[in-house]
Amino acid sequence: MDRLIPALIVVGVIVALFALVAWGWTARRRAQTAQFPAPARPVEGMPVRGERVAGMYVATTLADQPLERVAAHGLGLRTSAFLAIADDGVIIDRDGVDDLLIPVHDISGVTTASGMIGKFVEKDGLIVISWRLGDTAVDTGFRTRAAADRTPTIDHIRQLIGENS
Repeated sequence: MDRLIPALIVVGVIVALFALVAWGWTARRRAQTAQFPAPARPVEGMPVRGERVAGMYVATTLADQPLERVAAHGLGLRTSAFLAIADDGVIIDRDGVDDLLIPVHDISGVTTASGMIGKFVEKDGLIVISWRLGDTAVDTGFRTRAAADRTPTIDHIRQLIGENS
């Protein structure tokens, strides 16, 4: 009995903390859903250039703010994914959430980074695609499963948008 009350208090505090985190995430997602339009989705059977690259979709954040996750439309959820290049843009086929098409005309650049919102890797280990979601500049992070896929993927995206390597 001496340990029961302190244990119940600890459990109560933990449950309350998880409830606050869930409430905060829901409030952020609701506010951003009104602020950001739904991103484009790839069309079934859209032809792609080359092979799909396996990896991890890290997140979409506000441009130059790698700690400000966009929660709306599932863009803030980290998941396994495949990245492919199509004539219309960059396709990110995400597990468990809607696939994402970053239209070629919305892409402003591609670079690398060592970290983004809770995912930190070796120097230049993440591909970061800068683009516009509606009127807002955002950055989307993708981590290739094989390091050898990173540079060719960046080069293909740069070719797609007409940027010299």
